[in-house]
Amino acid sequence: MRTEDQSLTSLSFMSRKFIPLLIATSPRFLGYATAFAPPSTANSSLARNFYQSSRLFSFSDSNMADEVAAAKAAAAEYKSSDNDGAGPATVFDNILSGKWPSDKVHEDDLALAFRDITPQAPVHIVVIPKNRDGLTKLSNAREDQKDILGHLMYVAQSVGKKECPDGFRIVINDGEHGAQSVYHLHLHVLGGRQLGWPPG
Repeated sequence: MRTEDQSLTSLSFMSRKFIPLLIATSPRFLGYATAFAPPSTANSSLARNFYQSSRLFSFSDSNMADEVAAAKAAAAEYKSSDNDGAGPATVFDNILSGKWPSDKVHEDDLALAFRDITPQAPVHIVVIPKNRDGLTKLSNAREDQKDILGHLMYVAQSVGKKECPDGFRIVINDGEHGAQSVYHLHLHVLGGRQLGWPPG
């Protein structure tokens, strides 16, 4: 027969282990918590450890369906925008103009790198060209854009090496089937934990 102390200890252990996981199973909660928390809190080792443990349980078919639905909506908006190749305005325009804040990790004349507000790994950094210049997606790249493409890759590896010394992954989503949800070329730098294979 269990004593009252044993029951309380067991309850304390369960609440310490499982209640944070239950709260963290909502990707919206994680995104909002990261977006509105001060950078020192959002990027603390405690937050990263909490996020890392919660990600074991938080990715579900419904999350994937949300991402696919967002990509389909973005593709439809892109297709219905002007045929000038520029594409519709995106959230990145607001970040680049300074209208919306971002947690920058790198900035130079050509590129900006910042932490994703809905991270898919303990480290999730987005690298974008400052001047979109028709680079709505990788498959739209022109031959004269080889230099900026190389620069973006260089920036991605530089922040990846600094943030994820044990290794990282660089991802570029292209088009509707590639689950691209923002039509401004961007590279995702993911790491901070062991990544699985194959992706997606």
